[in-house]
Amino acid sequence: MPVLRHIGMLATCRFEGGQSAIHAARNAALAWEEDEILWAGPDTELPAQYQELRQVRDFEGCLVVPGLIDCHTHLAFGGWRADEFEQRLSGRSYQEIAKSGGGILRTITATAETSDIDLIARCRAALAEMAKLGVTTVEAKTGYGLTVEGEIRLLEIYKSLEESQPVAIVPTLLAAHACPPEFERNRIFYIESICRDMIPEAAGRGLASFCDVFLEQGAFIKDEVKLIFEAARWHGLGLKIHADQLSDTGGASLAASFGAASADHLDCISEGGIRALAASGTVAVSLPLASLYLGRTPMPARRLIQAGVPVAVATDFNPGTAPSFHLPLAMLLACTMQRMTPAEVLKGATIYAAKAIGEEDDVGSLEPGKRADFAVIEAPDVSHWLYHFALHRCLATYIGGEKLGA
Repeated sequence: MPVLRHIGMLATCRFEGGQSAIHAARNAALAWEEDEILWAGPDTELPAQYQELRQVRDFEGCLVVPGLIDCHTHLAFGGWRADEFEQRLSGRSYQEIAKSGGGILRTITATAETSDIDLIARCRAALAEMAKLGVTTVEAKTGYGLTVEGEIRLLEIYKSLEESQPVAIVPTLLAAHACPPEFERNRIFYIESICRDMIPEAAGRGLASFCDVFLEQGAFIKDEVKLIFEAARWHGLGLKIHADQLSDTGGASLAASFGAASADHLDCISEGGIRALAASGTVAVSLPLASLYLGRTPMPARRLIQAGVPVAVATDFNPGTAPSFHLPLAMLLACTMQRMTPAEVLKGATIYAAKAIGEEDDVGSLEPGKRADFAVIEAPDVSHWLYHFALHRCLATYIGGEKLGA
Protein backbone atom coordinates (compact mmCIF):
# COMPACT_ATOMS: atom_id res chain seq x y z
CA MET A 1 0.00 0.00 0.00
CA PRO A 2 2.13 2.96 -1.27
CA VAL A 3 1.88 6.67 -0.52
CA LEU A 4 3.22 9.80 -2.20
CA ARG A 5 4.10 12.56 0.29
CA HIS A 6 5.47 16.11 0.19
CA ILE A 7 3.76 16.77 -3.15
CA GLY A 8 4.28 20.42 -4.10
CA MET A 9 0.73 20.74 -5.43
CA LEU A 10 -1.94 18.06 -5.73
CA ALA A 11 -4.81 18.92 -8.10
CA THR A 12 -7.66 16.49 -7.39
CA CYS A 13 -10.02 17.94 -10.06
CA ARG A 14 -13.32 16.84 -8.55
CA PHE A 15 -16.35 17.45 -10.76
CA GLU A 16 -18.11 20.03 -8.59
CA GLY A 17 -17.29 23.73 -8.49
CA GLY A 18 -17.21 24.70 -12.15
CA GLN A 19 -14.55 24.87 -14.83
CA SER A 20 -11.81 26.54 -12.80
CA ALA A 21 -12.19 24.49 -9.61
CA ILE A 22 -9.34 21.95 -9.55
CA HIS A 23 -9.42 21.54 -5.76
CA ALA A 24 -5.66 21.90 -5.32
CA ALA A 25 -3.70 21.38 -2.11
CA ARG A 26 -0.08 22.30 -1.43
CA ASN A 27 2.29 20.02 0.50
CA ALA A 28 -0.04 17.12 -0.15
CA ALA A 29 -0.16 13.34 -0.06
CA LEU A 30 -1.75 10.59 -2.14
CA ALA A 31 -2.28 7.01 -0.92
CA TRP A 32 -3.52 4.00 -2.87
CA GLU A 33 -3.81 0.24 -2.68
CA GLU A 34 -3.38 -1.86 -5.81
CA ASP A 35 -5.37 0.12 -8.42
CA GLU A 36 -7.61 2.15 -6.10
CA ILE A 37 -7.08 5.56 -4.52
CA LEU A 38 -7.50 5.54 -0.74
CA TRP A 39 -6.82 9.15 0.23
CA ALA A 40 -5.81 12.46 -1.37
CA GLY A 41 -5.29 15.78 0.40
CA PRO A 42 -2.94 17.90 2.51
CA ASP A 43 0.00 15.98 3.96
CA THR A 44 -0.74 17.38 7.41
CA GLU A 45 -4.15 15.71 7.31
CA LEU A 46 -2.93 12.29 6.17
CA PRO A 47 -4.72 9.71 8.38
CA ALA A 48 -2.53 7.86 10.85
CA GLN A 49 -3.06 4.49 9.17
CA TYR A 50 -1.38 5.79 6.01
CA GLN A 51 1.56 7.61 7.57
CA GLU A 52 3.71 4.50 7.94
CA LEU A 53 3.04 3.19 4.45
CA ARG A 54 5.82 2.50 1.99
CA GLN A 55 6.74 5.77 0.30
CA VAL A 56 7.47 5.72 -3.37
CA ARG A 57 10.07 8.04 -4.86
CA ASP A 58 10.00 11.48 -3.26
CA PHE A 59 8.51 13.97 -5.70
CA GLU A 60 8.81 16.87 -3.30
CA GLY A 61 7.91 20.18 -4.91
CA CYS A 62 6.27 18.60 -7.96
CA LEU A 63 2.75 18.84 -9.32
CA VAL A 64 0.53 15.75 -9.27
CA VAL A 65 -2.59 15.69 -11.46
CA PRO A 66 -5.14 13.05 -12.43
CA GLY A 67 -4.10 10.98 -15.43
CA LEU A 68 -4.82 13.08 -18.50
CA ILE A 69 -7.67 11.94 -20.74
CA ASP A 70 -7.63 12.49 -24.49
CA CYS A 71 -11.36 12.28 -25.22
CA HIS A 72 -11.19 12.71 -29.02
CA THR A 73 -8.71 10.85 -31.24
CA HIS A 74 -8.74 9.00 -34.55
CA LEU A 75 -6.03 6.65 -33.34
CA ALA A 76 -5.86 3.88 -35.96
CA PHE A 77 -5.04 5.00 -39.49
CA GLY A 78 -2.66 4.23 -42.32
CA GLY A 79 -0.40 6.77 -44.02
CA TRP A 80 0.03 10.49 -43.48
CA ARG A 81 -1.06 13.62 -45.43
CA ALA A 82 1.82 16.07 -45.13
CA ASP A 83 1.33 17.25 -48.71
CA GLU A 84 -2.20 18.40 -47.82
CA PHE A 85 -0.74 20.46 -44.99
CA GLU A 86 1.42 22.25 -47.56
CA GLN A 87 -1.56 22.69 -49.90
CA ARG A 88 -3.60 24.36 -47.17
CA LEU A 89 -0.70 26.70 -46.43
CA SER A 90 -0.77 27.61 -50.12
CA GLY A 91 -4.44 28.54 -49.95
CA ARG A 92 -6.43 25.41 -50.77
CA SER A 93 -9.35 24.72 -48.45
CA TYR A 94 -10.15 21.50 -46.60
CA GLN A 95 -13.20 21.03 -48.83
CA GLU A 96 -11.23 21.59 -52.06
CA ILE A 97 -8.65 19.01 -51.07
CA ALA A 98 -11.38 16.50 -50.18
CA LYS A 99 -13.17 17.01 -53.52
CA SER A 100 -9.94 16.31 -55.41
CA GLY A 101 -9.47 12.90 -53.78
CA GLY A 102 -7.67 13.88 -50.60
CA GLY A 103 -8.91 14.11 -47.04
CA ILE A 104 -10.71 11.32 -45.23
CA LEU A 105 -11.23 9.15 -48.31
CA ARG A 106 -7.48 9.13 -48.98
CA THR A 107 -6.81 7.88 -45.46
CA ILE A 108 -9.46 5.18 -45.90
CA THR A 109 -7.48 3.79 -48.83
CA ALA A 110 -4.19 3.99 -46.93
CA THR A 111 -5.73 2.27 -43.91
CA ALA A 112 -7.11 -0.57 -46.02
CA GLU A 113 -3.62 -1.08 -47.46
CA THR A 114 -2.00 -1.27 -44.02
CA SER A 115 -1.89 -4.66 -42.29
CA ASP A 116 -3.40 -5.27 -38.88
CA ILE A 117 0.07 -5.91 -37.49
CA ASP A 118 1.33 -2.56 -38.75
CA LEU A 119 -1.75 -0.67 -37.58
CA ILE A 120 -1.47 -2.16 -34.10
CA ALA A 121 2.24 -1.33 -33.99
CA ARG A 122 1.57 2.28 -34.98
CA CYS A 123 -1.14 2.62 -32.33
CA ARG A 124 1.01 1.04 -29.64
CA ALA A 125 3.87 3.42 -30.43
CA ALA A 126 1.56 6.44 -30.26
CA LEU A 127 -0.03 5.28 -27.00
CA ALA A 128 3.37 4.72 -25.42
CA GLU A 129 4.40 8.28 -26.28
CA MET A 130 1.08 9.65 -25.04
CA ALA A 131 1.58 7.85 -21.73
CA LYS A 132 4.96 9.57 -21.34
CA LEU A 133 3.05 12.87 -21.47
CA GLY A 134 0.79 11.80 -18.60
CA VAL A 135 -2.11 10.49 -20.69
CA THR A 136 -3.78 7.43 -19.15
CA THR A 137 -7.09 7.13 -21.05
CA VAL A 138 -7.73 7.63 -24.78
CA GLU A 139 -10.98 7.69 -26.74
CA ALA A 140 -10.34 6.06 -30.13
CA LYS A 141 -12.61 6.47 -33.15
CA THR A 142 -13.04 4.38 -36.27
CA GLY A 143 -14.05 6.16 -39.47
CA TYR A 144 -11.31 5.00 -41.80
CA GLY A 145 -13.07 1.81 -42.89
CA LEU A 146 -16.57 2.86 -44.03
CA THR A 147 -17.62 -0.73 -44.68
CA VAL A 148 -18.92 -3.24 -42.18
CA GLU A 149 -15.66 -5.18 -42.41
CA GLY A 150 -13.47 -2.07 -42.32
CA GLU A 151 -15.16 -0.46 -39.33
CA ILE A 152 -15.35 -3.67 -37.29
CA ARG A 153 -11.70 -4.31 -38.12
CA LEU A 154 -10.69 -1.03 -36.46
CA LEU A 155 -12.85 -1.75 -33.40
CA GLU A 156 -11.22 -5.17 -33.08
CA ILE A 157 -7.81 -3.49 -33.24
CA TYR A 158 -8.86 -1.21 -30.38
CA LYS A 159 -10.02 -4.23 -28.38
CA SER A 160 -6.63 -5.86 -28.94
CA LEU A 161 -4.87 -2.69 -27.78
CA GLU A 162 -7.04 -2.44 -24.67
CA GLU A 163 -5.95 -5.94 -23.71
CA SER A 164 -2.25 -5.64 -24.57
CA GLN A 165 -0.99 -2.27 -23.26
CA PRO A 166 -1.70 -0.14 -20.17
CA VAL A 167 -3.45 2.98 -21.54
CA ALA A 168 -7.23 2.58 -21.28
CA ILE A 169 -9.09 2.70 -24.61
CA VAL A 170 -12.68 3.91 -25.03
CA PRO A 171 -13.79 2.82 -28.54
CA THR A 172 -16.15 4.87 -30.70
CA LEU A 173 -17.84 3.86 -33.96
CA LEU A 174 -17.52 6.72 -36.47
CA ALA A 175 -18.87 5.02 -39.57
CA ALA A 176 -20.57 8.34 -40.47
CA HIS A 177 -17.22 10.05 -41.02
CA ALA A 178 -17.67 10.43 -44.78
CA CYS A 179 -19.98 8.91 -47.37
CA PRO A 180 -18.14 6.43 -49.63
CA PRO A 181 -18.13 7.63 -53.27
CA GLU A 182 -20.04 4.56 -54.47
CA PHE A 183 -22.99 5.58 -52.28
CA GLU A 184 -23.00 9.29 -53.07
CA ARG A 185 -26.05 9.06 -55.35
CA ASN A 186 -27.82 6.63 -53.03
CA ARG A 187 -26.77 7.84 -49.60
CA ILE A 188 -29.71 6.20 -47.88
CA PHE A 189 -28.21 2.79 -48.61
CA TYR A 190 -25.05 3.70 -46.70
CA ILE A 191 -27.10 5.15 -43.83
CA GLU A 192 -29.10 1.91 -43.75
CA SER A 193 -25.87 -0.11 -43.63
CA ILE A 194 -24.67 1.90 -40.64
CA CYS A 195 -27.98 1.49 -38.82
CA ARG A 196 -28.76 -2.10 -39.82
CA ASP A 197 -25.30 -3.68 -39.91
CA MET A 198 -22.50 -1.68 -38.31
CA ILE A 199 -24.21 -0.38 -35.17
CA PRO A 200 -25.82 -3.73 -34.19
CA GLU A 201 -22.53 -5.57 -34.81
CA ALA A 202 -20.43 -3.09 -32.85
CA ALA A 203 -22.90 -2.88 -29.97
CA GLY A 204 -23.83 -6.56 -29.89
CA ARG A 205 -20.20 -7.66 -29.63
CA GLY A 206 -19.32 -4.99 -27.09
CA LEU A 207 -16.76 -3.45 -29.42
CA ALA A 208 -17.93 0.17 -29.15
CA SER A 209 -19.04 2.40 -26.30
CA PHE A 210 -20.16 5.32 -28.46
CA CYS A 211 -21.42 6.21 -31.91
CA ASP A 212 -20.11 9.43 -33.47
CA VAL A 213 -21.28 11.33 -36.57
CA PHE A 214 -19.70 14.10 -38.64
CA LEU A 215 -22.42 16.71 -39.26
CA GLU A 216 -21.06 19.14 -41.83
CA GLN A 217 -21.44 20.33 -45.41
CA GLY A 218 -19.97 17.58 -47.56
CA ALA A 219 -20.32 15.00 -44.79
CA PHE A 220 -23.75 14.23 -43.25
CA ILE A 221 -26.92 16.29 -42.84
CA LYS A 222 -29.25 16.58 -39.86
CA ASP A 223 -31.86 14.09 -41.04
CA GLU A 224 -29.16 11.47 -41.64
CA VAL A 225 -27.61 12.12 -38.24
CA LYS A 226 -30.99 11.69 -36.54
CA LEU A 227 -31.48 8.27 -38.13
CA ILE A 228 -28.04 7.14 -37.02
CA PHE A 229 -28.47 8.54 -33.50
CA GLU A 230 -31.82 6.80 -33.09
CA ALA A 231 -30.33 3.47 -34.15
CA ALA A 232 -27.30 3.91 -31.88
CA ARG A 233 -29.45 4.84 -28.91
CA TRP A 234 -31.72 1.84 -29.54
CA HIS A 235 -28.68 -0.46 -29.38
CA GLY A 236 -27.36 1.13 -26.18
CA LEU A 237 -24.45 3.17 -27.54
CA GLY A 238 -23.63 6.61 -26.19
CA LEU A 239 -23.78 9.50 -28.64
CA LYS A 240 -21.09 11.93 -29.79
CA ILE A 241 -20.96 14.38 -32.68
CA HIS A 242 -18.47 16.36 -34.77
CA ALA A 243 -20.49 19.59 -34.86
CA ASP A 244 -20.31 23.16 -36.17
CA GLN A 245 -16.66 22.89 -37.12
CA LEU A 246 -16.57 24.56 -40.54
CA SER A 247 -20.04 26.13 -40.50
CA ASP A 248 -23.02 26.53 -38.19
CA THR A 249 -25.05 23.40 -38.94
CA GLY A 250 -27.07 23.40 -35.74
CA GLY A 251 -25.09 20.40 -34.55
CA ALA A 252 -24.76 21.58 -30.97
CA SER A 253 -28.51 21.94 -30.58
CA LEU A 254 -29.05 18.53 -32.17
CA ALA A 255 -26.54 16.96 -29.78
CA ALA A 256 -28.32 18.57 -26.83
CA SER A 257 -31.74 17.36 -27.98
CA PHE A 258 -30.46 13.76 -28.05
CA GLY A 259 -28.61 14.06 -24.73
CA ALA A 260 -25.28 13.34 -26.41
CA ALA A 261 -22.27 12.84 -24.17
CA SER A 262 -20.30 15.43 -26.14
CA ALA A 263 -20.37 17.84 -29.05
CA ASP A 264 -16.88 18.32 -30.47
CA HIS A 265 -15.13 21.12 -32.43
CA LEU A 266 -17.89 23.82 -32.25
CA ASP A 267 -15.73 26.50 -33.88
CA CYS A 268 -18.87 27.99 -35.48
CA ILE A 269 -21.39 27.34 -32.71
CA SER A 270 -24.33 29.76 -32.45
CA GLU A 271 -25.64 31.43 -29.31
CA GLY A 272 -28.64 29.12 -29.53
CA GLY A 273 -26.33 26.13 -29.63
CA ILE A 274 -24.51 27.37 -26.52
CA ARG A 275 -27.78 27.75 -24.66
CA ALA A 276 -28.90 24.28 -25.71
CA LEU A 277 -25.68 22.68 -24.47
CA ALA A 278 -25.91 24.54 -21.18
CA ALA A 279 -29.41 23.19 -20.61
CA SER A 280 -28.53 19.61 -21.58
CA GLY A 281 -25.28 18.95 -19.70
CA THR A 282 -23.57 17.82 -22.91
CA VAL A 283 -19.81 18.40 -22.77
CA ALA A 284 -18.27 20.71 -25.37
CA VAL A 285 -14.95 19.28 -26.56
CA SER A 286 -12.40 21.83 -27.71
CA LEU A 287 -9.88 20.70 -30.33
CA PRO A 288 -7.48 23.64 -30.72
CA LEU A 289 -4.85 21.63 -32.62
CA ALA A 290 -7.33 21.17 -35.49
CA SER A 291 -8.14 24.89 -35.46
CA LEU A 292 -4.41 25.67 -35.52
CA TYR A 293 -3.67 23.36 -38.45
CA LEU A 294 -6.69 24.59 -40.41
CA GLY A 295 -5.95 28.24 -39.62
CA ARG A 296 -9.42 28.79 -38.19
CA THR A 297 -10.79 30.64 -35.19
CA PRO A 298 -11.30 27.98 -32.48
CA MET A 299 -14.33 27.21 -30.34
CA PRO A 300 -15.42 30.25 -28.28
CA ALA A 301 -14.55 28.51 -25.03
CA ARG A 302 -14.94 31.61 -22.89
CA ARG A 303 -18.58 32.07 -23.96
CA LEU A 304 -19.33 28.40 -23.36
CA ILE A 305 -17.79 28.44 -19.89
CA GLN A 306 -19.65 31.62 -18.95
CA ALA A 307 -22.89 29.93 -20.03
CA GLY A 308 -22.16 27.00 -17.72
CA VAL A 309 -21.15 24.45 -20.37
CA PRO A 310 -18.39 22.04 -19.27
CA VAL A 311 -15.53 22.36 -21.77
CA ALA A 312 -13.13 19.46 -22.33
CA VAL A 313 -9.84 19.71 -24.23
CA ALA A 314 -8.52 16.99 -26.56
CA THR A 315 -6.12 16.56 -29.49
CA ASP A 316 -8.28 15.26 -32.39
CA PHE A 317 -5.18 13.22 -33.33
CA ASN A 318 -5.60 12.30 -37.02
CA PRO A 319 -3.41 12.30 -40.15
CA GLY A 320 -5.04 15.27 -41.86
CA THR A 321 -6.08 18.15 -39.62
CA ALA A 322 -4.43 17.41 -36.27
CA PRO A 323 -1.39 15.16 -36.79
CA SER A 324 -0.23 15.41 -33.17
CA PHE A 325 -1.09 13.39 -30.06
CA HIS A 326 0.55 15.94 -27.73
CA LEU A 327 -2.27 16.68 -25.29
CA PRO A 328 -0.23 19.17 -23.16
CA LEU A 329 0.37 21.16 -26.38
CA ALA A 330 -3.38 21.20 -27.04
CA MET A 331 -3.85 22.37 -23.45
CA LEU A 332 -1.40 25.23 -23.99
CA LEU A 333 -3.22 26.23 -27.19
CA ALA A 334 -6.52 26.25 -25.29
CA CYS A 335 -4.91 28.82 -23.01
CA THR A 336 -3.37 31.01 -25.72
CA MET A 337 -5.97 30.66 -28.50
CA GLN A 338 -9.13 30.37 -26.41
CA ARG A 339 -8.24 32.39 -23.31
CA MET A 340 -8.89 29.50 -20.95
CA THR A 341 -6.95 29.64 -17.68
CA PRO A 342 -4.53 26.80 -16.87
CA ALA A 343 -6.88 25.54 -14.16
CA GLU A 344 -9.82 25.53 -16.59
CA VAL A 345 -7.76 23.64 -19.12
CA LEU A 346 -6.63 21.03 -16.60
CA LYS A 347 -10.22 20.39 -15.58
CA GLY A 348 -11.01 20.07 -19.28
CA ALA A 349 -8.36 17.39 -19.77
CA THR A 350 -9.33 15.40 -16.68
CA ILE A 351 -12.80 15.11 -15.11
CA TYR A 352 -14.68 16.94 -17.89
CA ALA A 353 -12.90 14.81 -20.49
CA ALA A 354 -13.88 11.76 -18.46
CA LYS A 355 -17.52 12.86 -18.55
CA ALA A 356 -17.30 13.30 -22.33
CA ILE A 357 -16.58 9.57 -22.64
CA GLY A 358 -18.76 8.32 -19.79
CA GLU A 359 -15.86 7.41 -17.50
CA GLU A 360 -16.24 10.06 -14.78
CA ASP A 361 -17.15 7.50 -12.11
CA ASP A 362 -13.81 5.71 -12.51
CA VAL A 363 -11.19 8.22 -13.68
CA GLY A 364 -10.58 11.93 -14.20
CA SER A 365 -10.13 12.98 -10.58
CA LEU A 366 -8.10 11.90 -7.56
CA GLU A 367 -10.76 10.72 -5.11
CA PRO A 368 -11.07 7.65 -2.88
CA GLY A 369 -12.52 4.72 -4.79
CA LYS A 370 -11.36 5.86 -8.21
CA ARG A 371 -8.64 4.21 -10.25
CA ALA A 372 -5.15 5.28 -9.28
CA ASP A 373 -4.29 6.98 -12.57
CA PHE A 374 -2.11 10.06 -12.11
CA ALA A 375 0.85 11.96 -13.51
CA VAL A 376 3.77 13.64 -11.75
CA ILE A 377 4.77 16.90 -13.45
CA GLU A 378 8.02 18.81 -12.96
CA ALA A 379 6.38 22.13 -12.10
CA PRO A 380 5.38 23.88 -8.87
CA ASP A 381 1.78 24.40 -10.01
CA VAL A 382 -0.59 24.15 -12.96
CA SER A 383 -0.02 27.68 -14.23
CA HIS A 384 3.76 27.25 -14.35
CA TRP A 385 3.42 23.88 -16.13
CA LEU A 386 1.42 25.29 -19.04
CA TYR A 387 3.18 28.69 -19.09
CA HIS A 388 6.70 27.22 -19.23
CA PHE A 389 6.07 24.70 -22.00
CA ALA A 390 8.96 22.27 -22.31
CA LEU A 391 9.69 18.67 -23.22
CA HIS A 392 9.82 15.88 -20.64
CA ARG A 393 7.89 17.71 -17.95
CA CYS A 394 6.06 14.52 -16.99
CA LEU A 395 8.38 12.69 -14.58
CA ALA A 396 6.17 9.66 -14.00
CA THR A 397 2.83 8.24 -15.13
CA TYR A 398 0.87 5.80 -12.98
CA ILE A 399 -1.95 3.68 -14.40
CA GLY A 400 -3.91 1.51 -12.00
CA GLY A 401 -1.38 2.34 -9.30
CA GLU A 402 1.56 1.03 -11.32
CA LYS A 403 4.35 3.30 -12.51
CA LEU A 404 4.92 2.91 -16.23
CA GLY A 405 8.42 1.83 -17.09
CA ALA A 406 9.16 0.78 -13.52
